[in-house]
Amino acid sequence: MTVEITGFDWVPDFAKGFVRDLRPRWACAEIGLPYSMRLLNAAAPRPEAYFQEQPWGQVPALVDPDHGVRMFESGAILLHLGEKDERLLPRDPQGRVTAISWLFAAYNSVEPLTFELSNIEIFAAGEKWAELRRPSLIEFAGQRLDRLATAIEGREWLAGRFSIADIAMATVLRNVEGSGLIEERPVLMAYLERAIDRPAFKAALAAQLADFKPAPAAAA
Repeated sequence: MTVEITGFDWVPDFAKGFVRDLRPRWACAEIGLPYSMRLLNAAAPRPEAYFQEQPWGQVPALVDPDHGVRMFESGAILLHLGEKDERLLPRDPQGRVTAISWLFAAYNSVEPLTFELSNIEIFAAGEKWAELRRPSLIEFAGQRLDRLATAIEGREWLAGRFSIADIAMATVLRNVEGSGLIEERPVLMAYLERAIDRPAFKAALAAQLADFKPAPAAAA
């Protein structure tokens, strides 16, 4: 049966192609799992009922009628989809726990730094505190990414074979592409390029971009 993914029908230009429903879309595309989209108006208050599915009104959320479940958080959704097909989550014990470990690492050890960088460069651009914070943040992020590059060097994918761990990590690294943090580390740049060159990623990205409507008209 078709799973249902919740996404947005509009976001600001800087967020297009980066909204987190891209992650389950990509996973579904990798294994040929049909999915439908429930698109919310990002510029309007969320329907009150949606907060019963996602307490903060964020996306994605997922409905899987095969298992009769509703869930939220992209990492949990990726893990659930990985259970459906070994092309997303290895079945051997070590491969499985390695993929799961890197899935958590992407969201807990790497992504918070990309959030903070986006905050100071987009939402707090020009503010004095952001300018003061940037050098130490870049240094610390670089140290984390150096460790990641060392771990990836010599292997194609994080768990040996492509998995949900790579969907998580590649989508996190895309958030800072163009900052120099990835480009200055050839191992990470090559890894990211391998990931986003996959046909399933390209299909998922094109599908997300196609769902965005023109910007809402300004109120008179």
